[in-house]
Amino acid sequence: MTEAGFDPASLIQSWPEPSKPRPIVTFGAGSIVGDAHFPAYRKATFPIAGLYDPDQAKAQALADRWSVTAFRSVEEAAEVKDAIFDLATPPGRHAEILKVLPDGAFALIQKPMGNYLGEATEILEICRAKNLKAAVNFQLRFAPMMLALKDAIAKGWLGEVVDFDAWLALATPWQLWEFLLKAPRVEIAMHSIHYLDLIRQLLGDPRGVHAKTLGHPNHKVAQTRTSAILDYGDTVRCALSINHDHKFGRRHQACEFRICGTEGAAYLKLGLNLDYPRGEPDILDIYPKGGTDWIAVPLAGEWFPDAFVGRMANVQRFACGEDDKLVSSVEDAWTTMALVEAAYKSSAAPATPLAEKP
Repeated sequence: MTEAGFDPASLIQSWPEPSKPRPIVTFGAGSIVGDAHFPAYRKATFPIAGLYDPDQAKAQALADRWSVTAFRSVEEAAEVKDAIFDLATPPGRHAEILKVLPDGAFALIQKPMGNYLGEATEILEICRAKNLKAAVNFQLRFAPMMLALKDAIAKGWLGEVVDFDAWLALATPWQLWEFLLKAPRVEIAMHSIHYLDLIRQLLGDPRGVHAKTLGHPNHKVAQTRTSAILDYGDTVRCALSINHDHKFGRRHQACEFRICGTEGAAYLKLGLNLDYPRGEPDILDIYPKGGTDWIAVPLAGEWFPDAFVGRMANVQRFACGEDDKLVSSVEDAWTTMALVEAAYKSSAAPATPLAEKP
């Protein structure tokens, strides 16, 4: 306990476990499944029924590695009784999988919720029509450092949040996701969407967004650099500066948030991104209300795989009635997609021109 009464060890960092977890059926056999989904589910002892991927050899190799079933078709996978259906599929494939799931099923959909807002709307309508209880896998909300940050804010240790800064200067290995190399939307839709979603959770929905996202002359990935300002009126400043092309050694790279309130502040380092997928340790430091210095919060886990544990735990607990709210439900996630869409529209719009010299 500090002089201000702040106890960093008291902050919530994990989601409660379900008492009777259901079997998980995963669609997709990409790197995210082997690097995050399955390690998280095994760590939490959630039962994995199996997986399906149209690349049967790839699916079988991953299934053998984790000693689970490789299903032969989407239909066979969807027949598993009382399952949680885990869609680790590219955004353009979500809708076709959801259409095959049994009515009333529980599903977790990999972000983004489609490539465009129109696809997100189609997914939302499918879920409504089939009464699917579906959430989108915005797992950054469930990372231990983010749960602790949210708890600290809720308990008043920062006062009223008035400033949110996200600063990234790093080298991201986009080649790990082959489907992204030719995708028309990459940086905001696939990466910074995590931050936009988290900001929505902490600050609410902004009035709008000013953004510019662009690629880099050294490669052909559509966008890897973004600057964005979210409009929260005249009290809150919210800005993101994202550069995935800072490939000049680790020394001056960064992946960090600075959140300032009227009476305290928080600093976070998102270590995963600095050496993906191996990563570095996350950091959460808080300057609490009434304190005189920064205090390190001892973290009980990392973004990968622990956030995936919490994300699935919420779906599992909602399925068995232990949670009354499905976090990042498709209804809520649609608004994150609307913010993404607004950012791309802003980027495509002309900037305010300079006045002409008289």
